[in-house]
Amino acid sequence: MNIRSLTRGDGVLIGAAVVLFIASFLDYISYKGLSADAPSAWDSLGNAIGTYMVGVIGAALIVLTRALPQPRKVLGLDVVQFGVAATVFTAWSFFWTIIDLGGVDAGAGLILGLIAALVLAGAAVAGPMVPALKAPLVGAPKPQTPSPYGMQHGQPGQPGVPGGYGYPGAQQPQYGGPQDPSQGAGQPFGAHAVAPQPQAPQQPEPQAAAPAAQPASDFAPFWFAVPVARPLYAEDGSQAPIAELAPGTWYLAVEQRGPGLVAQTQDGRRGVLQDTTGIQRG
Repeated sequence: MNIRSLTRGDGVLIGAAVVLFIASFLDYISYKGLSADAPSAWDSLGNAIGTYMVGVIGAALIVLTRALPQPRKVLGLDVVQFGVAATVFTAWSFFWTIIDLGGVDAGAGLILGLIAALVLAGAAVAGPMVPALKAPLVGAPKPQTPSPYGMQHGQPGQPGVPGGYGYPGAQQPQYGGPQDPSQGAGQPFGAHAVAPQPQAPQQPEPQAAAPAAQPASDFAPFWFAVPVARPLYAEDGSQAPIAELAPGTWYLAVEQRGPGLVAQTQDGRRGVLQDTTGIQRG
């Protein structure tokens, strides 16, 4: 289950389902002028399971199915459709129950359950259509900036780290400076030192032309989400889709490929997204 694939609509569903579950333990009905304890929905399993828990189960089906990489189907129908139908049924049952109570009053559990059921059904139906509810619930993580190749923290050559031979700040060998006095100890006393003969200046060797530096790419990996479901094609240029990018899920763009993007899915598959219009950057 990928938590980053949840949308704000899924967050509303989870919150409404929690409120609906809590409401099932409150007073279902109340009696005026009577000191008897008012029953809750769990005093009648038909009300608790047939009304309250149907809505909770419907919300769980919607959220869990949308969080899966591939949608699940039962009898040719998407599991989300069963969840939406369950939430609408719960709201419909609460509405007619609170209208036709007879000689009793609605308790806190029934009133709170009706409000939660209406919010639950509204989020289930309007979640895939309202842009505010389709937005991701969790923001996209920032991609880490890779360090230069082969350079690790604490190696010579980095600022503030004493370098070895050949790096700035290292103790370099001195040429032409004062030598150790002990070097002339083996010569006889009074021997004349032979003056060094002047040598012709050496011609500098032609250096190989440095290869032209390749221009650094300005592309930096980033997270994005698609507004509608779009196919992801193979990198070899074939038109066979290898995956489908779903709305509400964050994907990582790793490379620019012409007008498209090379994207990586949550399970590690990579492909080319040819249609990049309307994508949301993280």
